[in-house]
Amino acid sequence: MDLASLPSPRTPDSMEAPPLRWGVMGPGWIAERFVESLQAHTRQEVVAVGSRALPRAQDFATRYGIPTAVGSYEELAQRPEVDIVYVATPHPSHLELALLSLDAGKHVLVEKPIGLSAGQARQIAAKAAETGLFCAEAMWTLFLPKWDVVRQALELGILGQVKSIHSDYGESFPEGHRVFDPALAGGPLLDLGIYPLSFVTSLLGPHESIAALGRPDPHGVNGQLGATMTHAGGALSVISTTLYGFLRNDVTIVGTEAVLTVEPTHHSPGPLTVRSVDGSRTLTYDEPLGDQVTGLHFQATEAARRITAGERQTPLRTLESSIIALEASDEIRRQIGDDMTAAGLRE
Repeated sequence: MDLASLPSPRTPDSMEAPPLRWGVMGPGWIAERFVESLQAHTRQEVVAVGSRALPRAQDFATRYGIPTAVGSYEELAQRPEVDIVYVATPHPSHLELALLSLDAGKHVLVEKPIGLSAGQARQIAAKAAETGLFCAEAMWTLFLPKWDVVRQALELGILGQVKSIHSDYGESFPEGHRVFDPALAGGPLLDLGIYPLSFVTSLLGPHESIAALGRPDPHGVNGQLGATMTHAGGALSVISTTLYGFLRNDVTIVGTEAVLTVEPTHHSPGPLTVRSVDGSRTLTYDEPLGDQVTGLHFQATEAARRITAGERQTPLRTLESSIIALEASDEIRRQIGDDMTAAGLRE
């Protein structure tokens, strides 16, 4: 570990990104945080919101000063003033609404997971290629400044050869929460586990093999699971996720020269620590702890810059990388016996 300090993030100032006009599909909790983040940190314009229940869209529009509220997703996709659609509905409708938006000539940013399966993600990627429009998965953590520091640390070889990555994500949810609903693709894997899966596959590439175990929840969804994966070059990754309590929620990247820790909570703005394997040196990247409001804007302004430049994907989260993460998810689901037919998956 020869560097005196970790590299600085190369993330551009969100306020300097060219403004686009956004339409929001699904006025739920994550859409609230997304709009709050855009309004606080960017020049992006949220011009329309759509819901299958018009009163919900109208209430959302009133609270956030959005000029147009509509009572169908089809109508939102056809609005001429909308440049790009943010799909923020429950997981099972991501495929339908991403295709709807692209067919209507709109660029699209789809909340994670981009689909229930790799097959659904491939359908979205194919439609984006066919229409020549921008499309990306809103895996917001990978757009944060701290994640650019992680990428640079690996690119510069600060850790030496990466041998393994370890990550978990657990939270506790109240009775009646959608994560317990099989019809909404409940369970921890696509809500929480998709973060560790995306972290490890974005850094190590596709899995070569997976060994997974899980335990069902009485509501008919998976309640908790763990998986170990092998990757090219002999690297190993270990992930776990649960609905039953908060875990440490960090990422540890083990290299032959140093160990990098994405400190809790890994998916939000916050610090990094790199320690040499002999413990003699420590480097830190200090980023204030944050939440969705302080972090969701980075993915939106990345989309705005790429679209304005005539690009149709972002290297920070390519559609292929989304597919690779869901391929691992598919295999984990197969091994733990979670076919998601209750959520409408027919593969």
